[in-house]
Amino acid sequence: MDWLGLVLSWTLWMPTIGAVLLMLVPKGQELVARAVALAVALITLGMAGVLIVGFDTTRVGYQFVEQLAWLPDYGVSYYLGVDAVSVWLVGLTALLSVLAVALAFSVHERVREFLIWMLVLETALLGVFMALDVILFYVFFELTLVPTYFLISQWGGRDRAAAALKFFLYTFFGSLLMLVATLVLAFEYQKEFGSLTFELPRLQAFVATRELPNNLEVWLFWGFVLAFAVKLPLVPFHTWWPHAMGVAPLPLLVVFLKTGAYGLMRYAIPLFPDAAQAFAPTLVAWGAIAVVYGAIVAIMQSELRRVVLYAIISHAGFIVMGLFSLTPEGFTGSVLQQLNHGITMGAMFLLLALLEARTRTLQIAELGGLKHQMPLFSAVFLITVLAAVALPGTNNFIGELLCLLGTYYSAHLRGYSVVWVVVGLAGTVLAVVYMLWMFQRVFYGATPARWRGLPDLRPLELLLVAPLLALIFAIGVRPVHWTKAIEPVALKWAEPYVAARSMPEQQVMR
Repeated sequence: MDWLGLVLSWTLWMPTIGAVLLMLVPKGQELVARAVALAVALITLGMAGVLIVGFDTTRVGYQFVEQLAWLPDYGVSYYLGVDAVSVWLVGLTALLSVLAVALAFSVHERVREFLIWMLVLETALLGVFMALDVILFYVFFELTLVPTYFLISQWGGRDRAAAALKFFLYTFFGSLLMLVATLVLAFEYQKEFGSLTFELPRLQAFVATRELPNNLEVWLFWGFVLAFAVKLPLVPFHTWWPHAMGVAPLPLLVVFLKTGAYGLMRYAIPLFPDAAQAFAPTLVAWGAIAVVYGAIVAIMQSELRRVVLYAIISHAGFIVMGLFSLTPEGFTGSVLQQLNHGITMGAMFLLLALLEARTRTLQIAELGGLKHQMPLFSAVFLITVLAAVALPGTNNFIGELLCLLGTYYSAHLRGYSVVWVVVGLAGTVLAVVYMLWMFQRVFYGATPARWRGLPDLRPLELLLVAPLLALIFAIGVRPVHWTKAIEPVALKWAEPYVAARSMPEQQVMR
């Protein structure tokens, strides 16, 4: 097999190879450790670039597929592939990992160990987006917990041990529901065909052509949904999120992506289409409530990081609304919002890390008037804020618009109230309130004496955030480039649910 045939595996395992190399770096050689980690992250980004450049957007289905028997007696295989959705998430993970590793200059204790865990986390995240075997997906999904736990417990802020433990317990036990549901589904497949398999395409085809007994599909569907709802996080399973991520090191937050949203899109809905359709109105309502709840609580926060963390809960609600609209528009919007989350919030946390390195605080009441001292930093931060509130011309606008548009179509198609679209719109208005109010308090007004010597954004720091700023405008100004790539997958994904819709309606997203 030629090298290109193994490009997924090379991309997946390169960060782990880098982590092993870092173990060979002598203690105290922090500069060498940083250089090795950054080089490995850049190589991984280059390999992800090969995937994106070589990906054929005119084809629907998985590409660069690799499959190898892992546990053949139990139907488990090393099965990798990417489609027009996951290939962008792989690329974004690789880009954010480069930025997170570069941002690790703020870490001064046990630097080598910190970078090792960051690279292991990158492999786990890449595996989540590449895996096409449900057990393999579960392994990578759970593997994200291990480096995250140690990064929080060892390099986090106050109360970090309790926060890391809460994070691990919530997400680990939530994921067990998915594991149980996966095993039950595989055993049902075995009853029918006499052999076990955990391959996603086979299980998906099995459920689509056969009715599971005694409402079993409903129970399995909720096992997956609850596992991913915890990881998203969705209200009321979100309580671990502000606690754990409120003390987590900021480089970790830069790279932390919406693996729960991806799980809903790739596994929960396609594996259980009848249950997804039956409970779609409930999940749309749940997402709309999360949008407004996250926005309201964000308004009441007194620290910059926590404002952004609750904004992420609100954004998760939009993703859920788009997915469970079960329309091509909603699917496309939710995929874009998963990308936009990584871009916008990655930039936000990167800027917060640079600000915290200067001020040693992110308390809003202790800041103020920073625009006079840091005009370039303020301008870049404002661009990120405007993207977060979905200003037209920025990336979040088209994502939120398609999520709400898909929900509107779905409400008419399935006969539930469009009030949830109105609730989602209210969330966008509230986002303007809490984000711009936060910006005003931090960057306008009188400058406290202790901040009058703060340096503005340096050239290297601007270079660090520049790729994310470019993506904010690239998606916002020219969204058709992205929607056209996702559209064939969206139409196929939503085909079971929108057969009754007319073609003119389906073309609205073009």
